[in-house]
Amino acid sequence: MEEEQVFTISLSDARKTQRHKRSAGAIKLIKEFLKKHLKVNEVKIDSSLNREIWRRGAENPPNKIKVRATKLNEETAEALFLE
Repeated sequence: MEEEQVFTISLSDARKTQRHKRSAGAIKLIKEFLKKHLKVNEVKIDSSLNREIWRRGAENPPNKIKVRATKLNEETAEALFLE
């Protein structure tokens, strides 16, 4: 049962954390967002999405990002970088 959706996720709340933890906070925001919207317990982040978040370093993640999320089963989802 693979269910696929595209989300534009705002990462502006990552700017509220300490400067050197912003990209790590952005990853947490993506996981929390997808857990809420796909109703799963575990979200796997693809390496392309991780690379895009960390591309500008730990202190300057993007403000928003497009993600293709695939619900693999009732417990797990996978997030891929779209643009």
